[in-house]
Amino acid sequence: MIDLPHLQSWVGREQTDRDIAAVRHARLMAATVAQPGPVLTEGDTLPPLWHWLYFLEGRPPAELGADGHPARGGFLPPVPLPNRMWAGGRIEFDAPVPLGATMDRRSHVLGVEHKAGRSGDLVFVTVQHEIVVDGRRCLREEHDIVYKGPSAPGASAPSAADAPRPGTHQRMLTPDSTLLFRYSALTFNGHRIHYDQDYCRQVEGYDNLVIHGPLVATLLAGFAQELGGRPLARFDYRALRPAILGVTLTLHAEVDADAVRVWSALPGGVPGMQATAMLAAR
Repeated sequence: MIDLPHLQSWVGREQTDRDIAAVRHARLMAATVAQPGPVLTEGDTLPPLWHWLYFLEGRPPAELGADGHPARGGFLPPVPLPNRMWAGGRIEFDAPVPLGATMDRRSHVLGVEHKAGRSGDLVFVTVQHEIVVDGRRCLREEHDIVYKGPSAPGASAPSAADAPRPGTHQRMLTPDSTLLFRYSALTFNGHRIHYDQDYCRQVEGYDNLVIHGPLVATLLAGFAQELGGRPLARFDYRALRPAILGVTLTLHAEVDADAVRVWSALPGGVPGMQATAMLAAR
């Protein structure tokens, strides 16, 4: 039973945090995703979506839920559905975040919404984050989190009938368990769907480990900026289907004058995540 009025009482809750855009952490991320180019140094611009490497929350074991995430009912509402995942988001880039800078982040719960999906109840929680450096807002993000029941066995298998035509630009990659481990470590992500196969299969209903949604979004944002040849002004992304360890992902892109449409495709060409990147003015 979803007590929506109770969950919506969390709307408006706020929290603040401070962190440093550490160069070492960014270099570790560059190594993790095999980013080409010169070694990152202090003063360089933080690549798009790499702000997720910072403002990390560390709770002692007694304050974790069964899935490895912090237990429900703190800043985020205690949604009584077992599975929680990134559903998507909208990010505005107002100014560069220089590596080495001190960042302040203000977060608040924007909304809580209940929907009935094909597989049962869904609860979406939207959180807004603003990152400020030296009194200037550099980034504004609306992050959507979805809570749902366990997936049925085989539910992650896509249908080739849903595949769009290939993009003009493509890049293929096959994530392995080392990549998942390193990204989990960099983001201090204890969610067991990324490292515990038995938990994935027996509790959450996935066939294998789940590739991080924010990792896929980060790869898409970097691909869009590379092809667009300019920094991003905005990045809107939406997760459609989970990507499971062992699959080869194909990043697709279509480039326009001021925007790049990108998506990740699962085997058979079915989109797993889709996004639109607006480019900064020339």
